[in-house]
Amino acid sequence: MPLSATGLIALADLSTLSQRTALTGTSTLLDCLVLAPGIHRQQTASALNGGEYPAVAAMTSGYVFRVENPATSVFRRFVSALICTENTKLSTYLAYVATVSATLATLAFVVLSEDHWGVLVMSLLILCRFVNTTIIRRRSAPGWFGVPEAGVDGDLLVLLSQDRWVRIRGAVDDLKAVTSGQWLRDPTTRESYATASATLLLYATAVLTSNVSDIGKILVLGLLVGSVGVMALFNTRTEVLQMHGRLLKVDGERRVYKRRLEMAEELIKEVGREDWAIRLGMINRPAKESEGMPTM
Repeated sequence: MPLSATGLIALADLSTLSQRTALTGTSTLLDCLVLAPGIHRQQTASALNGGEYPAVAAMTSGYVFRVENPATSVFRRFVSALICTENTKLSTYLAYVATVSATLATLAFVVLSEDHWGVLVMSLLILCRFVNTTIIRRRSAPGWFGVPEAGVDGDLLVLLSQDRWVRIRGAVDDLKAVTSGQWLRDPTTRESYATASATLLLYATAVLTSNVSDIGKILVLGLLVGSVGVMALFNTRTEVLQMHGRLLKVDGERRVYKRRLEMAEELIKEVGREDWAIRLGMINRPAKESEGMPTM
């Protein structure tokens, strides 16, 4: 690939940055120095669930509803890939610091080499990232999650696609925060204009990259490719979802059941009620026993 096409890398339609946004629940100002392909796709983080809103059964109350928070659905997709240890957490943290340092080093190089086009391109990339980061932070402000139920614990069973099930336990108020309501509110008119302008600016940056010196192009190319690799590593090693001040993490080992009914019967015995399993379609109840049963 000719070096003149380096700027096109920034326009690659990758979802790595938006995935990271979903897993962390927001974006930090330090992320502005993490330059990777897909900057213009960060605002689509709320669509990463692919339209999947899993059915959920509250085993403590018997109610059945759906997960409305797209970020929580995305996190459950990553659960099967979680193999994080203390060493990998430390290594990913150091890699993140190295990515930020690489951006600063590249910017310093183009400044000291008096590569004015390189300085302009780096500045515009950081500006595009800053605009998207700022709007994500605004859109991810906590909203309303229902009537508070202080001191009440909940136990949810979530039905995922491909015969997968996830159990989530914790305080009811915390469970509401990570399963209900909006994670990213709809953008305002001004925010939509700002992100559209940042996207157009990113395309202009790709064109201007052709004027950067050859060494500068190589450094920018290496920075973009290296950063997206590090962010992908973060995503596959993330063991905790941060959402509205709450943490959702894997606790315990996976359990495999030969039949779904086997799991249902075990949980029914544990929680002492079966109405949730009936409403979720996990078990069938004889007609004579279902008479008079309330409907939803």
